[in-house]
Amino acid sequence: MRAADGAQAPAACGWEGTNGHGDSAAIAAVLGDWQRRFGARVVGVGAGTLELSVAAPPADLARALPVAAEHEAFCPDTVLPHEDGLSGYARELVGAGRWGFWWD
Repeated sequence: MRAADGAQAPAACGWEGTNGHGDSAAIAAVLGDWQRRFGARVVGVGAGTLELSVAAPPADLARALPVAAEHEAFCPDTVLPHEDGLSGYARELVGAGRWGFWWD
């Protein structure tokens, strides 16, 4: 199947990086939203990983906190290991040009 854009590419190629627990249409919708809002582009996929390049990441903690919550809903395994929880993860998102996700 041909992808309309990078946000659709993982679903178009049958990627199951969420260990079979993800809905490819929902993943594509989230990636498309992040593509529009943050200039996020898929740059890598693996067996349980997804790497994004981010052109316009959140510029401050107030903007990063809701994005961190979105990331937690999208991929809890990425946020859970942080000692400072969601707020610690949000601090890492401020100005970050790369977002990485992994599913356990």
